[in-house]
Amino acid sequence: MLNGKENNYLGKHAIAEFYECNVNLLDNVEKIEELLTNAAIECGATIVEKCFHRFSPYGVSGVVIIAESHISVHTWPEYAYAAVDLFTCGVSCNTKRAYDYLVKAFNSKKSSYNELQRGLLDINNKLKEEPFVIGV
Repeated sequence: MLNGKENNYLGKHAIAEFYECNVNLLDNVEKIEELLTNAAIECGATIVEKCFHRFSPYGVSGVVIIAESHISVHTWPEYAYAAVDLFTCGVSCNTKRAYDYLVKAFNSKKSSYNELQRGLLDINNKLKEEPFVIGV
């Protein structure tokens, strides 16, 4: 519910930044995958798929695809920094809970969290019919 009525947005997009993190952790692709998986579970998301990559000479990028959308990470061990996006549709996931988990997991001494509402809509203008596919 938003302002006493049905939500008028499609999703929440949380942007989290983590500074002064454990440098060795930020360069460990297996550990980063484990932490993002745990963050997805912590916020109540349903995990669909995962893909992570370690860059040379250092750094990790990855995404956990969730039924509600996605959680992504990019790390810069050389700056002791990680950036995480948490995009969820609906109201069932608690992105703040995932953020709080990651602050501790990254051993971050400074962090920030901002949340945006994505797909702001007039709920009275929902399509009455299924969208059509061009070329079919």
